[in-house]
Amino acid sequence: MTKIYTIGFTQKTARTFFRRISDSGATRLVDVRLNNVSQLAGFAKRDDLEYFLRELNDVTYFHDLRLAPTKPMLDSYKKHGMSWQDYAYEYQALMAEREIEKVLSPDAMQNTVLLCSESSAHHCHRRILAEYLASAWGSVEIEHL
Repeated sequence: MTKIYTIGFTQKTARTFFRRISDSGATRLVDVRLNNVSQLAGFAKRDDLEYFLRELNDVTYFHDLRLAPTKPMLDSYKKHGMSWQDYAYEYQALMAEREIEKVLSPDAMQNTVLLCSESSAHHCHRRILAEYLASAWGSVEIEHL
């Protein structure tokens, strides 16, 4: 069984964020954001995040743009009123078009945390991605940190 975690950094202190990752036992974090140098949270900017994960959690960091939504898609949702349902549908279709289930493997994703900015997985593409992989691979357990 492949274990995949998801986490968002907004509305979390650095202490809470890194403790949840540590407590999970994850060994790798895959950043699925389009922009990983955002000012939304200082500790979640690419270089700082990579350092803190390595030093505090012994977790490797990887940014994978293949798992991010496109800029037009994200802009349509965030700035132009696209519904969550339409955004989720388009993102899932994008993952299918990119054949993410073939690009990634269950073994490589074992004990991996998918990171995005949204505080809750409910309206975040990291949840859609995890569910997409679970559907494609079977035998995947998802835990939202």
